[in-house]
Amino acid sequence: MTLSMNSLRDGYTALVAGASGAIGQAFVHHLQRDPRCAQVIECSRRSDPPIELDNESSLVRYAQAVTAQAPLHLVIDATGALSIDGHGPEKRLEDLHAVRLQRAMMINAIGPALLLQQLQPLLASGERVIWAKLSARVGSIEDNQKGGWYGYRASKAALNMLLQTTAIELARRRPLAVLAALQPGTVRSALSAPFVGEAALDPLQSVAGLLAALDGLAPSGRAHFIDYRGKAIPW
Repeated sequence: MTLSMNSLRDGYTALVAGASGAIGQAFVHHLQRDPRCAQVIECSRRSDPPIELDNESSLVRYAQAVTAQAPLHLVIDATGALSIDGHGPEKRLEDLHAVRLQRAMMINAIGPALLLQQLQPLLASGERVIWAKLSARVGSIEDNQKGGWYGYRASKAALNMLLQTTAIELARRRPLAVLAALQPGTVRSALSAPFVGEAALDPLQSVAGLLAALDGLAPSGRAHFIDYRGKAIPW
């Protein structure tokens, strides 16, 4: 399947953070095959230089290193963690652990916000740009029907607030910018394997839907929260 981001300029530059993961690799796969995309920049803990979400200095160094490849037109942040330090999501209040909660916030909310802080100046100005970050439906406060998964839910909810607040500010500088929180569905990956095994979406299928949805989003001065079918999710 060949997808094209027709809403972006011909010859656009894309950057995928978390490119070593299953969903990140699926984004790279599709974007490299888009005839409108001039280059896809991959970054992860394995890139040179690497990015480490719990190491702000690494994010500063990476932004400095990639400046020569700017401007960026599409940034996909596919980073995140469900299990923290070998521990899965908490099912009960009694399972909460202060250090693991802090780590969840760092990896799923604070680190991505600092990455956005560092790369935002490299976004193209005066034309359409898209910043998309993997979030999760469980980060929706309104949609929380089952409880549990305390740290993951809370960190994704915090991420969503950081994205929404950034979208309001970013619109003043780049009124054509689109910022989106993405729910990829339950995708086959190392992150989901302990919980769903193989009973999940193929990453390429999920990402194809996400890219098509992103291509159709309009700049509104607010962040979008959508799933891989393009359907809006309540914040």
